[in-house]
Amino acid sequence: MVLVDTSVLIGYLKDQDDPKTLLFAEVVSRHIPFGISSYTYQEVLQGARNEKEYNKLHAYLSTQKVYYLPAKAITHEKAARLYYDLRRKGVTPRSTIDVLIALTALENRLFLLHNDKDFDAMIGVTENLFNFSLDY
Repeated sequence: MVLVDTSVLIGYLKDQDDPKTLLFAEVVSRHIPFGISSYTYQEVLQGARNEKEYNKLHAYLSTQKVYYLPAKAITHEKAARLYYDLRRKGVTPRSTIDVLIALTALENRLFLLHNDKDFDAMIGVTENLFNFSLDY
């Protein structure tokens, strides 16, 4: 299973041709199971430029598998610990949302498909957080 980050989904929806959006297109065409985090759902919607675009994005996103983190204090403790551990290893994430997306991948045992240098840094030092690739 693949968790698709905002950075890839936005590029894909804008018909951008870069390695990560093309990889996502391959995921879709091969019917590889994928989903998005609740944070990606929010980030994509909040980027809408007008009501028409908001409605179009909402219609698309509402058909996607969405992964959630439990709304409990322990979730935020885990996110804080992940951030803390990353900082201790020399990686300071620029976005709390990215930490929550990474935690969503970790908690649901999903590969992460992203187009973001911050995730590359996180993946390099976080056990069990993996980039998605079609290389077998």
